[in-house]
Amino acid sequence: MAASKLQALWNHPAGPKTIHFWAPTFKWGISIANVADFSKPPEKLSYPQQIAVTCTGLIWSRYSTVITPKNWNLFSVNVAMAGTGLYQLTRKIQHDYFSETEVAATKE
Repeated sequence: MAASKLQALWNHPAGPKTIHFWAPTFKWGISIANVADFSKPPEKLSYPQQIAVTCTGLIWSRYSTVITPKNWNLFSVNVAMAGTGLYQLTRKIQHDYFSETEVAATKE
């Protein structure tokens, strides 16, 4: 039974024998790098980079559900990209716009 499932995965139109498998698999590196940057100070984050990561994730998540064959690896990596990008943007916005008002309020 396990062998038949592995064979089905191997022979799938978006399986390991195709670029439709390997491109999203290597794209996981972007999401992993973004997770590694969670410990980076927010002032070192880039708005253009995080907006690009978020938008790319959102656009390609939608696209991956309408193409044939459905590519769930592509969908999952792009959901992860959008999620990590949104998290980083939230950190950056909170640091740039909300921490300064808190500091000013405590000085008064």
